[in-house]
Amino acid sequence: MPKKTADWLGRARLVLFLLLLAPAGWLLYAGIGNHLGPDPAKALVDQSGLWAFRCLLLSLTMTPLRYATHRSFWIRFRRMIGLFALFYAALHVTAYVFLLFGARWQELLAELAKRPYVMVGAAAMVIMLLLGLTSTKGWQRRLKRNWIKLHRLVYAAALLILLHFIWVNKLGLTGIWPYALVLFFLLGVRFWWFFRQSERNK
Repeated sequence: MPKKTADWLGRARLVLFLLLLAPAGWLLYAGIGNHLGPDPAKALVDQSGLWAFRCLLLSLTMTPLRYATHRSFWIRFRRMIGLFALFYAALHVTAYVFLLFGARWQELLAELAKRPYVMVGAAAMVIMLLLGLTSTKGWQRRLKRNWIKLHRLVYAAALLILLHFIWVNKLGLTGIWPYALVLFFLLGVRFWWFFRQSERNK
């Protein structure tokens, strides 16, 4: 890779890193300053979960941008964005377990059993954790072609998160439809590209 390109990508990654970290900084500031409203724990759970979903959608945008621009550098940002999605998802789960429930495990298990949206969210978290742990180049070498198949589970995770938000009804219909529209557009682009490549290979 030419030095100028490497320098530009390095700067772009740094800017993107700071932008993705900014919501966490704001949540920390708002929490310390008591600016999260009358129920800070619930606000932290809701906001961290929403930022996890936003980061996941942004990571899914990198491949369509590569298709549209015919530039592969977009893929270099995908792993970092995906790891930020995992970071906010972990913050979401941590706040839910320790702030809302005070780590009362029996109550948590009962909540998991009686509320399907919790099970759906937990399934999405397991998938994201698995993808995060196997996102390194070492795992790519170990899994080879199976790595791509494994990381297609990101689509399942995104759909589960969308279902989680719809079921919880935190955002309401008017709040959730833009996220649903973005997700289905991104999935549609991938199906279109897959069938286009299949036709070319015939």
